[in-house]
Amino acid sequence: MTSRQVAKGALNYPGAGSTEQGTAPQGYAQVLEEAHLGNGMDVYRRVAAGILGWDLHRRAGLRVRADSPTVVPGARVVSGFGVGPFRLPAPCQVVWVREPLPDGTPQSAGFGYGTLPGHPARGEESFEVRINKAGDVSLRITAFSKPANWFYATGGRVTRAAQRYVTSRYIEGARQLASEGTSP
Repeated sequence: MTSRQVAKGALNYPGAGSTEQGTAPQGYAQVLEEAHLGNGMDVYRRVAAGILGWDLHRRAGLRVRADSPTVVPGARVVSGFGVGPFRLPAPCQVVWVREPLPDGTPQSAGFGYGTLPGHPARGEESFEVRINKAGDVSLRITAFSKPANWFYATGGRVTRAAQRYVTSRYIEGARQLASEGTSP
């Protein structure tokens, strides 16, 4: 599957790559969510692999069509939320990637992607797993966005509620990844 089959067009917002530094362009609403996932390098590596293999998105309940089986700079992806004809496509392009290091703490791994034409918003979102010196592992989701057009702007409360819901599903997916292979 080529990138043209997945999504067309160019990034449609200013400040591409800003989520890597935790900043946002002026006039864009920001989201920052963090969740503790567990402890240890094994947890960190499982979650990093899930993020960089699109599994976090699938576990959040999104249908994922990507032009690369793993997250790489420039990869294009269309994730979809909903059912059948009521599925809303969200085309994006990966703008930065951070791979896990072989050892050492603290470190982080993840990626950020930005919206393409056809997405209901304009902006960027990132997904990072972090491990600190004490071995605590957390997920950090950073985003900035605004509605892509007047139609999506009219549904402001609904749009924000949908974003909160999908973010909660990402956190749940990361918790699943963190707990796999561990005894109850």
